[in-house]
Amino acid sequence: MNAESYFPVGTVHLAVVDPGVGGQRRSLAIEFVNGFLVGPDNGIFSGVLSQTPAIAAVVLNNPTYWRSQPSNTFHGRDIFAPVAAHLASGIALKQLGQEIDPTTLVQLALRECTPSSTGINGCIQYIDHFGNLITNIPQSYIRDQSWSVEVSGVSIPGHQTYSDMPTGEAIALIGSHGWVEIAINGGNAELQLKLKLGDELRVRS
Repeated sequence: MNAESYFPVGTVHLAVVDPGVGGQRRSLAIEFVNGFLVGPDNGIFSGVLSQTPAIAAVVLNNPTYWRSQPSNTFHGRDIFAPVAAHLASGIALKQLGQEIDPTTLVQLALRECTPSSTGINGCIQYIDHFGNLITNIPQSYIRDQSWSVEVSGVSIPGHQTYSDMPTGEAIALIGSHGWVEIAINGGNAELQLKLKLGDELRVRS
């Protein structure tokens, strides 16, 4: 989701995390404002489509654009990769399969951030391998120089860099991904603050 915006308009993005391969889940190619998405219909593109909704979508049921004799357990190689290559070479989306209503695409239940009279309400949407807590509140909501994050009864001051707080102290900042992030300078925010995915929080600015 975070990398998509760095690619040129018209890029074909192929993503395959597919535990339902060979089952009833649909195989898709999707057109959105910045290009195309190719992969399984299991919610894998929810993050991208929550920011830039689908324009059109097709179920990949035209074997002309697949590898011959595709495996039931390796659609990434035999269906998705060939389709992505055909899209990149100029084949029209509608040639790849049956058109479907983009509103029928499987979407993960991603909580949206919501403005309120006391700030912006959101949640932790991702925890990286450093233990930094990435929220679902984008940078665009931070308009003042003085701001903070309130979570689990704690107020965490907003700053610009990790080193703006002493080692071991909690800090809120805008991460390189463009989302409000909670971190510990030199530490692990997930462990120290005992927070987890989905925990609610509020930004005051």
